[in-house]
Amino acid sequence: MKSIIDFFSESVKNYPNNPLMWEKSDEKFKPYTYKEIHQEVYQLSNGLLALGLESKDRVALLSEGRRLWLVSELAILHIGAINVPLSTKLEADNDLIFRLNHSEANTIIVSKNQLSKIRLVKTKLNHLKRIIVLDKIEDYAENEVAFEEIIAHGAEYLENNPNTLEQVIQQITPNTHANICYTSGTTADPKGIILSHRNYTANVEQAFSYIDIPEHYKTLVVLPWDHAFAHTASLYSFMHKGASIASVQIGRNQHETLKNFVSNMQEIKPEILMSVPALAKNFKKNIEKAIDSKGNLTSKIFNTGIAFAYWYNGDGKNAGQGLKKLTYPIYALFKKLIFSKIKERFGGNLQYFIGGGALLDLELQRFFYAIGIPMYQGYGLSEASPIISANTPKHHKLGSSGKVVNQLEIKICDHDDNALPTGEKGEIVIRGENVMQGYWRNDEATRETIKEGWLYTGDMGYLDNENYLYVLGRFKSLLIGADGEKYSPEGIEEAIIDHCQYIDQFILHNNQNPFTSGLIVVNKEKLNLWARNNNKTIESDETIIEMLKLVQADIEQLKIQNNKSLHFPSRWLPSTLVVLNESFTEKNKLLNSTMKVVRPKVEEHFSKEINYLYTPDAKNFISETNINNLRHFLLTNG
Repeated sequence: MKSIIDFFSESVKNYPNNPLMWEKSDEKFKPYTYKEIHQEVYQLSNGLLALGLESKDRVALLSEGRRLWLVSELAILHIGAINVPLSTKLEADNDLIFRLNHSEANTIIVSKNQLSKIRLVKTKLNHLKRIIVLDKIEDYAENEVAFEEIIAHGAEYLENNPNTLEQVIQQITPNTHANICYTSGTTADPKGIILSHRNYTANVEQAFSYIDIPEHYKTLVVLPWDHAFAHTASLYSFMHKGASIASVQIGRNQHETLKNFVSNMQEIKPEILMSVPALAKNFKKNIEKAIDSKGNLTSKIFNTGIAFAYWYNGDGKNAGQGLKKLTYPIYALFKKLIFSKIKERFGGNLQYFIGGGALLDLELQRFFYAIGIPMYQGYGLSEASPIISANTPKHHKLGSSGKVVNQLEIKICDHDDNALPTGEKGEIVIRGENVMQGYWRNDEATRETIKEGWLYTGDMGYLDNENYLYVLGRFKSLLIGADGEKYSPEGIEEAIIDHCQYIDQFILHNNQNPFTSGLIVVNKEKLNLWARNNNKTIESDETIIEMLKLVQADIEQLKIQNNKSLHFPSRWLPSTLVVLNESFTEKNKLLNSTMKVVRPKVEEHFSKEINYLYTPDAKNFISETNINNLRHFLLTNG
């Protein structure tokens, strides 16, 4: 068994002159070798010891992804302390205060862009002793200290205590706590997931069950670095193989940083990118927009090529097999004419994406596979460090979440914890060295989640006879019909969003009600485009009613399609629908930091609308409620 420090030391020894980090602060990206990062880690580690930090102390890290993020975490771990990585999407409110007080963090390492949040809440932080600011600023407030000052203290400390750091490192074992990662808020009270050094190193080893990363490969990490998926699959997996990690150039705000990602891809030319469904949808949308801008001929060639590629690729595992081999020259022509040019948008060297974070719609998997940069969907959760299964270049089936990784036991259980046979749906339950130590200061939640070493994921799925895992949605947030029948809403919700062009967000509701109902957030951009193309003004009732009819026609068409190809039980489809007057966003706390809908909060926030859905008025979609809500949404939401 190895600790993260063991992993890092071995990589420094094996790849001293390989670039570990690429970072852009001025005109171009600068490489930092494994040896150079190792030196920075030791400097900061001594600086933290000079401050009086001890093993088991909690140190919060609130920063955009950058070189000093990785240096800070490794330094925290080298002194036996515990990192509490925080999302930069957190606002200066109870979410941030709760995490800092609950973890009892006595030190916060923070970037200049995030410092204002800490200043706003620091009087409410019960354990805070000091704030280390990563960037140079003009005025330091009380308890704030410059990063350079810590490094200077570290140099002095090392001179007077030349062996202390090595002695501290000797006390760190694979079972030492490394991180307390807080859940992103799918419930009202976030839980702190305790992950040990071995949880991470075991999961990195598992990640390479069916895949390898050559040491010359680079990845550009656009996902937040506190995100469990980015943390393991990007930072530690690439570090373990001597490969390179590039950070996105930090902008003045998150929007500017995301814009930098596009140009940074051209500079770094990554071989692998990590993605989540929200990012994948955005990529696809931008690709289609760029194709449309080229005119009708290009659009027709592209759409014909996509349709052909879908047929040629099948489920991925059988791509180009049998008589399809004979048609490869046609596929090659489409790749040369269209798909290769799309690849250039991602730097030109991109081999594939690894997808995680949530369910990735089958249509998206087919799309990226078709254009020659497959998005290999995986599955995991933070409590599992996080990787449980993954599709890879040599082992993949579109629509699945991939083969279960090695050194991991898995079973599918019913509501009574009985293991189910292959192919039957139930709760995904796992056991292995990657399973968390428990929830920080929450023994009750730990006992509910881990039983006899088995982690109950709360997700529903099934295994096929080749050990590919199919994830179907949340097991613990199933909808319940009036007859007690339980069903997962995610697949239906995804189908509605993907097939209904005028619907942007959608959730189903049924809590032992006579029928299922639906909450709609319309696609403002497409409705406004329709209005402009048809010379309509959205202030008039007539236009609003016509728009509602467009949305209604979308839903009706989906129901027809369901009978032909989707095959959801009709009783699970919505009988009544309400148009909402605002979107699900991170700002209103209806989306969490990984862009997943927080169902309980949506149901609480829109309780009035849900009650309306079970009134006689809701049977008519063109109702006064929907007219007023749609008008309000179109006129007031940016």
